[in-house]
Amino acid sequence: MPSGYIPIFIFLIIAILFPTVTIIAAKLIRPSAPSVTKLEAYECGIKAASDSRGRYTVRFYIIAILFVIFDVETIFLFPWAVKYRSLGWFGVAEVMVFLAILIVGYIWAYKKGALEWV
Repeated sequence: MPSGYIPIFIFLIIAILFPTVTIIAAKLIRPSAPSVTKLEAYECGIKAASDSRGRYTVRFYIIAILFVIFDVETIFLFPWAVKYRSLGWFGVAEVMVFLAILIVGYIWAYKKGALEWV
């Protein structure tokens, strides 16, 4: 029984060693000459106007999250489109329910004011 786990252990060892060896080799091979200019946020010669850790309004994050949610959910339409003919009317009904849920979510976000920029 333990002999069945040998390929898993070999794969685990390779999975751990490969990134470790690669990072160590890159650290040894790359040139390292830090200077004040290289350690600055920009290397274009222009001084930074302010700290890069400024605060953003929450609306940017809400828009980004909504975009990701709706984008990922619409990706689920691709397998349906591939199997459209074999699914028949049942597949059409499933997609209509799926799109109805997406539209309800979009309307809810719109009514909450999540898509307003002002």
